[in-house]
Amino acid sequence: MKRLPALFLALSMLISYPVFAAKEKQQDKRLIYLQAMREELGRTIKDLSLKDFPQIYFVSYLVKFVESYEIGARFGNIYAVRDDRFGIADVDVRVGSYEYDHSTDKGFDWEFSWSPSEYRSSNILPLEPDINAVRNVLWLLSDNTYKANAAQYLKKKGKAIYEVEEKEKKDCFSKEEKVSFYGEERTLQFDIKKNSDIARRLSLMFMNYPEIFDSDVKLRAEKVTMIFINSEGTEVVMDKTYYSFVANAYSRADDGMLLSNDKSFYSTEPDKFLNEKQLTGQIQDLINELVELRKAPVFEPYTGPAILEPEATGVLFHEAIGHRLEGDRMNDQSEGQTFKEKIGQVILPKFISVFDDPTMKEFRGQTLNGHYEYDDQGVKAQKVTLVEKGILKNYLLSRKPVKGFNRSNGHGRSGIYGKPMSRMAITYVKAEETVSFAELKKMLIEEVKKQGKPYGLMIKNIKGGSTNTSSFGYQAFNGVPRTVYRVYPDGREELVRGVELVGTPLVTISKIVKASDEYSIFNGYCGAESGFIPVSAIAPYVLISEIELQSTMKFKERPPILPSPWAKKK
Repeated sequence: MKRLPALFLALSMLISYPVFAAKEKQQDKRLIYLQAMREELGRTIKDLSLKDFPQIYFVSYLVKFVESYEIGARFGNIYAVRDDRFGIADVDVRVGSYEYDHSTDKGFDWEFSWSPSEYRSSNILPLEPDINAVRNVLWLLSDNTYKANAAQYLKKKGKAIYEVEEKEKKDCFSKEEKVSFYGEERTLQFDIKKNSDIARRLSLMFMNYPEIFDSDVKLRAEKVTMIFINSEGTEVVMDKTYYSFVANAYSRADDGMLLSNDKSFYSTEPDKFLNEKQLTGQIQDLINELVELRKAPVFEPYTGPAILEPEATGVLFHEAIGHRLEGDRMNDQSEGQTFKEKIGQVILPKFISVFDDPTMKEFRGQTLNGHYEYDDQGVKAQKVTLVEKGILKNYLLSRKPVKGFNRSNGHGRSGIYGKPMSRMAITYVKAEETVSFAELKKMLIEEVKKQGKPYGLMIKNIKGGSTNTSSFGYQAFNGVPRTVYRVYPDGREELVRGVELVGTPLVTISKIVKASDEYSIFNGYCGAESGFIPVSAIAPYVLISEIELQSTMKFKERPPILPSPWAKKK
């Protein structure tokens, strides 16, 4: 089954910082790996070939090293202390030419992917920078990849006998300029004791609320080192660090409905991370919201006007629009290709523009998860105007050309595992002719009265979402709001529970009638075919004249029979 793109708020976790530092500057080990990659890439380009078979025209090596630390706490006790280090290599050996190579635009094809080889080489890299050990991994991967792609090239040529040629041909792979970037080496240090103490204290807060039967707190620090080299002469070496806090809690309403809530915070810089006092506030907000949810009435299916707060707006645009503007999907015949060949057409209300700009490091003092200097294909990050005043202008592009667009715009991305493809980074929804939030709420109430509805909705935040972009099912998206309020004609707000946001993307987006002048950030992770990647969204409050929400599945399970061990005895 095709994996569906999905956006997640609560993935990783962390914080802490240097208690000690090296007295003398250590040799940059990244450059030793780079040297090994240079040597093996040079040998591959020069000598890897089979007579009378397709020849290599492009080679790239991408390696990623991950260093991470994580603390997990429950009920005032540490349940996990993780320290992990590993390295993964990805090799691309392309045969044929930029204009015509082994790749296909038909999505996943079993015939093209099958290989008769009984051995599949490992992509795990040595953690010690031994040049020959590194070269050995790249050598085996290069050999396997060349053979497989040469075979695919011949299959593609053979299948072309039966297929009608496209009138407008496009290249199979884009030509890009040579770049050299050697970023500063970053040190990730994690104070186990300090962060364990913080996690313990935060997790203890839940024990004052016996109605919350389970909870956990995670703090995490992660460094990802990327080293990239290709036969065009490009070399990119850079480190990225991520710090995160995630807390989850679970309870049940009196009718047996399972309720959950979470809080998360992400930063790429330790000095921009929340301190313990702020983290305590996050936990208390989580608890208060969950306790209120237990008393809230169950939501019934609804279609009508609603205000989406910025976080929910960001997730909506990410799922409903962003994934459908990823250029690789324009080439894949197994995709729905919602916006294929629609450049120059109106796809959004004319007061809305959408950009994707991975060059942004911060927004109003908060760091952005989706920032990077170069993508995973060695192309410099670029700001892309996707939609300008409602009109589609561009796609998110990797080195896989799209009809009318032969160059990458720096959005070829992958997680630790997976092949790079066009993906979002920092999606910025910008509105014109805006109003204040107070005015937007007045407009919501007017819309409620106009439509004769008993109430409107306020969707304050959202856990995440998913979307189906394939041609094998209907084009839809789904979001799971954390907190949703009914807004009555007199302005009164009432919290409800058991809500899911559903709809078809173009219909839902076309119903946006106004936006506020207040913006906020969503930081999280997105999972799609090329793996989990850090992303951000910047968006305003929006008023939608009609939105569809459905009730979540209702299980009426008994709560725990006995009270929690820490419940106060009466």
